[in-house]
Amino acid sequence: MLPGIAGIVLAGGKSRRMGKDKREISIHGKPLLERTVTVLLEVFSEVLLVLAEPEGRREQERVKIVTDIIPGCAAVGGLYTGLYYSPYHRVFVVACDMPFLQPAVIEFFSTISSQADVVLAQLANGLQPMHGVYSKKCLPFLRDMLDVKDLRVQTIANQRTLNVHLIPESELTPLDPQLLSFMNLNSPADVEFAKKINPI
Repeated sequence: MLPGIAGIVLAGGKSRRMGKDKREISIHGKPLLERTVTVLLEVFSEVLLVLAEPEGRREQERVKIVTDIIPGCAAVGGLYTGLYYSPYHRVFVVACDMPFLQPAVIEFFSTISSQADVVLAQLANGLQPMHGVYSKKCLPFLRDMLDVKDLRVQTIANQRTLNVHLIPESELTPLDPQLLSFMNLNSPADVEFAKKINPI
């Protein structure tokens, strides 16, 4: 397991487009949230599950449950909360609706640049902020974003005083040829598409 870095799962979304709690949607026989936590536990000694509000979920070994410090601020609020509560200076963050996360890709992100405050994929369709590494140096910038209701996570990558490392698509395809790690499910159609995929 990787030392000095925690895994964070953002699991507080309202799933408006999905029409139901996407965390419990089953892909290949396993609920999305369970799939995500299981993969992160393969890589990190501690995982934080960030919820929008208390739900009475029971913590499990090596999984700590925390709730948004500033409610109603989507992924930026969840990222801020996870970083704030992390026992480590750096965290790897994913959303709970990404069914094809791969430990090898996560390890690559987490170890590629130990001095980076932000590590994100720069794919052909843009930055992927919900599969990335962040350091606690991001906290004041995230708080400023929350104060002005800038809820675009990508904004953090534009902070000049942060060490931002962008990974080009060409460096990721050897590990994940179809880039399935970055697929997230937002609609029933996405779910049906994911059920037809058999990742290698």
